[in-house]
Amino acid sequence: DLTKTPTTDELKIALGDRFSLWMEIGDFVIGEYPPAIEEWHVSVKKYGWGFRLKGKKRAIVYLSPKNGWFIVTFVFGQKATDEILASEIKQEIKAEIMNSKVYMEGRVIGIVVGEPEVISDIKNLVMIKLAN
Repeated sequence: DLTKTPTTDELKIALGDRFSLWMEIGDFVIGEYPPAIEEWHVSVKKYGWGFRLKGKKRAIVYLSPKNGWFIVTFVFGQKATDEILASEIKQEIKAEIMNSKVYMEGRVIGIVVGEPEVISDIKNLVMIKLAN
């Protein structure tokens, strides 16, 4: 329902076991950048509700809930992209960044969160985003 902001209970039901991973990412961003603003929004109706954590001038990370999983999306400028490519982040993520289309805002990467193994890379990407 695009007229009603999702509730925490609805999010828990939709994500199931992955809800704790969603919360871990949100808590990590807030812990590293306490003034972050949490915001639900609908940018494209066919994709439904999205959640973003943002600073005053830009989004830090976007989270898009699905049934039993979610997507974490970042936009990185060239400086951040260079830092990612030099980091210990998984090769698959680096390849996706290099293969992504370059927009004026930067490169867009979406990471599917279905298993906890990707959380450490997501946290590293958050740190790179905050530093750049």
